Amino acid sequence: MESPPRFLCLDTLMIDVVVKIMRLPERGSDAVATDRLVTPGGGFNAMTAAARQDMAVTYVGQLGRGPFADIATAALRAESIGLAVRASGETDLGLCLVLVEADGERTFVTCPGAEGELRFADLLGVVVNDGDYVFLSGYDFVYPEIRATTVAWLEQLSPGVIVAFDPGPRVLDIPELTLMTVMSRTDWFLCNATEATLLTGESGPSMSASHLLARTGSSGVVVRSGARGCVLARRGQDLLDVAAIETVVLDTNGAGDVHNGVLLAEVARGTEILEALRRANIAAAVAIATFGPATCPVRTEVSRRLAASY
Repeated sequence: MESPPRFLCLDTLMIDVVVKIMRLPERGSDAVATDRLVTPGGGFNAMTAAARQDMAVTYVGQLGRGPFADIATAALRAESIGLAVRASGETDLGLCLVLVEADGERTFVTCPGAEGELRFADLLGVVVNDGDYVFLSGYDFVYPEIRATTVAWLEQLSPGVIVAFDPGPRVLDIPELTLMTVMSRTDWFLCNATEATLLTGESGPSMSASHLLARTGSSGVVVRSGARGCVLARRGQDLLDVAAIETVVLDTNGAGDVHNGVLLAEVARGTEILEALRRANIAAAVAIATFGPATCPVRTEVSRRLAASY
């Protein structure tokens, strides 16, 4: 009997130090936070989203050693997320300062750490089966310390492995040749409307999704548009525009990752694509109504809201 597909995540995991403020302070001034949170972030958001939809999830990254690594390890275990790479070195996990304004917009300051010390030798023992889903983000290719490692590992994956890629907000910092290499191997290309515009020059999600489909996405291209929902482009089929549900916006941090994790978990399960996108929209709406990252609801809660919302 074949094992069910797994979610293997290379999107780098870091520790988020999240503070909620009314607005960004002027340079040289001060702002008083109204709330704070220290929690794993980065790839943790997509992993927990997939895991809470009952998909087997493994982190394929370097955690390093130190108090931040200990926080991440405990959180991964609590979510039943496996570790594929043995912790090594003396560097602690990196951190990201996340400034969340009153309207939910977030601004980041990143301090890299052990996640950037992943080596190709670390990945040689990772077993990836045909049908498994490998999730990558732009951060795997922005930093030269891990770029060559991730590209080399990606290129040796079996064609039967399904690759999903979200370029993230620093998409223009990825070297053009690297971006072309990654996109040519990508099955599911997942991004938000701003990133799609940066890549295509098209202002609307529908046009940008169509343009991106010509460059990547043998399975599909999904462009997320916040309150508008998302658009799916597939070869030989009409565009699918899936409306979002109404929600209160408290914190948009990690919402795209939640959408990605839920969508891929449902596609892997065999859920019809319209329902999978609706579930992803619902999960993202719930996530942005809660302060902090990794706020994806469990699958039974998504199912309850699905019946009530669409």
